[in-house]
Amino acid sequence: MNSHVPNMRPVIRQLDDAAINRIAAGEVVERPASAVKELVENAIDAGARRIGIEIADGGKTLIRVTDDGCGMTGAELPLALSRHATSKIDGTDLLNIHSFGFRGEALPSLGAVGRLTIQSRARGAEAAELSVSGGAMEAVKPCALNAGTVVTLRDLFYATPARLKFLRTDRAEMQAVSDVIKRLAMAEPSIGFSLRDVSGGNDRVSFSVDPESGDLFDALRGRLSRVMGAEFVENALPIDAAREEFRLTGYAALPTYSRGTAVAQYLFVNGRPVRDKMLIGALRGAYHDFLSRDRHPAVALFVDCDPHKVDVNVHPAKSEVRFRDPGVVRGLIVSALRHALAEAGHRASSTVANATLGAMRPEPVPPRVYQMDRPSSFARAASYAAQAPEQGFAELAREYSGRLVDDVLPSDDMAPVEALPLGAARGQVHENYIIAQTETGMVIVDQHAAHERLVYEKLKRQMAENGVAAQALLIPEVVDLSPGDRDALLSVAEDLTRMGLTLEPFGGGAVAVRETPAILGEVNAKKLLEDILDELSDLGQSQLVQDKIEAILSRVACHGSIRSGRRMRAEEMNALLREMEATPHSGQCNHGRPTYVELKLSDIERLFGRT
Repeated sequence: MNSHVPNMRPVIRQLDDAAINRIAAGEVVERPASAVKELVENAIDAGARRIGIEIADGGKTLIRVTDDGCGMTGAELPLALSRHATSKIDGTDLLNIHSFGFRGEALPSLGAVGRLTIQSRARGAEAAELSVSGGAMEAVKPCALNAGTVVTLRDLFYATPARLKFLRTDRAEMQAVSDVIKRLAMAEPSIGFSLRDVSGGNDRVSFSVDPESGDLFDALRGRLSRVMGAEFVENALPIDAAREEFRLTGYAALPTYSRGTAVAQYLFVNGRPVRDKMLIGALRGAYHDFLSRDRHPAVALFVDCDPHKVDVNVHPAKSEVRFRDPGVVRGLIVSALRHALAEAGHRASSTVANATLGAMRPEPVPPRVYQMDRPSSFARAASYAAQAPEQGFAELAREYSGRLVDDVLPSDDMAPVEALPLGAARGQVHENYIIAQTETGMVIVDQHAAHERLVYEKLKRQMAENGVAAQALLIPEVVDLSPGDRDALLSVAEDLTRMGLTLEPFGGGAVAVRETPAILGEVNAKKLLEDILDELSDLGQSQLVQDKIEAILSRVACHGSIRSGRRMRAEEMNALLREMEATPHSGQCNHGRPTYVELKLSDIERLFGRT
């Protein structure tokens, strides 16, 4: 690695400004999306209400950002292209940051690696233009511009051609740019954004949203429906919680509306989009009881606090933050999401019903020549009586895996059973699926998955009330670790003790395992501690012991629940439906799959061409 000549002392030199800016650009501008992020954040800080972005060839040949913000005067343009020159802070308090940018590095860095032109006009001043190519600045000159600022960046990395070899395809780079714009659009619902692809002389709108109006949740809901899709908003729960000096707002989707990757997880701190390891770990902790490890929740969550409570200057791209009280933030996220999911009760994602309807393929029918009216309830009853088959359902039950149940008659002071959320049981098919009728349609329940969740929730409540039983080891198992790993484990020893795993320091880098959770049986302590350390390194916290305990509870619940193939009486089916309505999280099984599907009558009629 040492390249200097032997016996010659290396000499310290002061690098010139061009080299300094190119080095800074290597940290700030990794790819075209990084440049777009810096320029759009500048436009937001300038008070813009509408921002337009034009991209060519994935941003490699052209990036243009146009805004209607406050603009700059001709005298300020050279200063804007100087390193560490900014209008956003005065340097006295580096924690009191209320803007996206504050370092003053973006524009000089972009000018060092590309061909940058800035046109700007402040209110009451003449429009001015300044260009810089590869760090060489030209003179300020007048230009034609009504208001705001237009920043044009051409030939990104032309001054550092080696960086071009590391860029991906135009399509991949454009996708990265789109992701940046969508995150900023979610952070600023009151601003309109337009992203256009102008490659090859074309002009295609890739993304466009108008400014949203209304209060916080109305504006955010409208913006999220346009960015993440209407289905997300329909299946998401509003979040609004506070703890100490932190506030959490946003939307979190139901577990049954999960994804195969973490692409639908959007996290913000004081309005700044971040990809923070601690926040992702807290999110995983909130959903760990409802989703398997290969499924990921969809969320858009905003943490707001006093700027002095969080340091945003710990990452070159400002994509990670460091909280002064990370435990408070993590606890807020976990408790707020679990509370919202518990209040959702038995609710399941509407996409489950949509997928069910999509799987049904009615045969093509010729155009109707008349509209069939929906018959009245009296006419339906008369029709059923007249068309009853001569062979009774008792005989049919011997030939088909399906049967009907008698009506459940409500008492005088009780509402009709159909008026309840999951309705009244009407039959059972294949000894596994309960068919229930509601006022607005029908519900199909997987009896085994539903009862498994109910038993699981009951076991968890019992464990929470009685605690996790620990078994003391006759001879404590000593595990040798590095001093850093030992300190990491001992920092969470109190949490592990609550889960039945008791650790003590044993000199040097060793720890002694004195107790393990009784429910886990015989434990390989060394492997368990190594897995816990992996999670601590990856996520900043570990749910491993709790996951293992709850996995066993899940298996116990599976064996103790109603089995597939068992015939249920009418009162048993209705009792199961009522317990589902009263139990939180009963809309999904222990792996995040739905326990029931609800079909609206209007959707069923559409399948049969009755609408």
